[in-house]
Amino acid sequence: MSVTTLHGIVAYPVTPFRPDDGKVDIPALEALVDRLVTSGSHAVAPLGSTGESAYLDDDEWHAVAHASVAAVAKRVPTVVGVSDLTTHSAVRRARFAEQVGADAVMVLPVSYWKLSPREIVQHYGRIAEAVGIPVMIYNNPGTSGIDMTPELMVALWEQFENITMVKESSGDIQRMHRLTELTDGRLPFFNGSNPLALEALRAGAAGWCTAAPCLVPRLPLDLYEAVRTGDDTTAQEIFDRLSPFLRFILDGGLPTTIKAGLSLQGFDAGEPRRPLLPLDAEGTQRLKELLVGLEALGE
Repeated sequence: MSVTTLHGIVAYPVTPFRPDDGKVDIPALEALVDRLVTSGSHAVAPLGSTGESAYLDDDEWHAVAHASVAAVAKRVPTVVGVSDLTTHSAVRRARFAEQVGADAVMVLPVSYWKLSPREIVQHYGRIAEAVGIPVMIYNNPGTSGIDMTPELMVALWEQFENITMVKESSGDIQRMHRLTELTDGRLPFFNGSNPLALEALRAGAAGWCTAAPCLVPRLPLDLYEAVRTGDDTTAQEIFDRLSPFLRFILDGGLPTTIKAGLSLQGFDAGEPRRPLLPLDAEGTQRLKELLVGLEALGE
C-alpha cells in the first residue's frame, strides 16, 4: 500500500461478543466489516480502542485480526491496530497482521511506566523493522497515557522508512498544523478526534478515523467529500448536524455507545466486555433520539 492509498473515512468496527457466552462473535464481526466496506468507507481499522483490543486475549486478538482482514478482502485498505505493553508482544502482533494480509498497522504505545522519548523511539523502531508494511503512529494520550509531540512523531517518520503516517487524537488542532509545518505537508496525518473532524479536514488531514460509520455511514463520507471539493457551506451544515451525535458517542465510550446503537438498528454486537458496561436506559433513549434525527433508524 502506498502512502497515498489510505485516505478519507477510516472506519473502526467494534468487536462483537456472543450474548450467551461472551466470546468473540466472528460471523457478526464479518457482517459488520462487510457493512462498513459496502457502505463506502475508504478503509477499515479493526482492533483499535473501539474494537476493545485491550480486553482481548491473544487467541481472540488473532482471530479478530484474521477475520477482519479476510472480510475486507482487499476491497479497501485494512489497518490493524497493534498495541501492547511490551515491545515483544507488539512486534509479534504486527508480524501476525502482516502475515494475514493487513495493508498497514496502527501502533499506539501504551505503558504502565511513563515512557521516555528514547524508549518510544526504540519501541516504534523495533516494530517498523519487523514488518514490511506501512506503520501509522497513533497518538492518543487519553487512552494510552503517552502524549507524543509533533516533533517526536516527525523524528520517527524521518528515521524509519515504513513509518509513513500519523493518527493524531489528542484533540489539539495545533498539533496537526505543527505536523504540516514541520514537514511542509509531506507527512500524511489522520484525525482521530471526532469533535475536530471538520477543523482537521480543513487543516489538511488525509482522512478521519472514526467509529461513526458503524451507525451513520453516509454523513461522514459526505463531510469528507464536501471538504475535499471545497464546498465549505455544505461541510459546515453536515458537521453541525453530526456534532451532537459525535460528542455523545465519544463521551459515552465508543464500544458502549456503538454497540447500543447497533442494537437499536437491529444488529446484535453483544455487550462491551467488563469492566465496561452497556449503555443505561437514559443514554439509550438519547442515542435513539440522535439516530432518529440523523435518519439512521428508519423512523
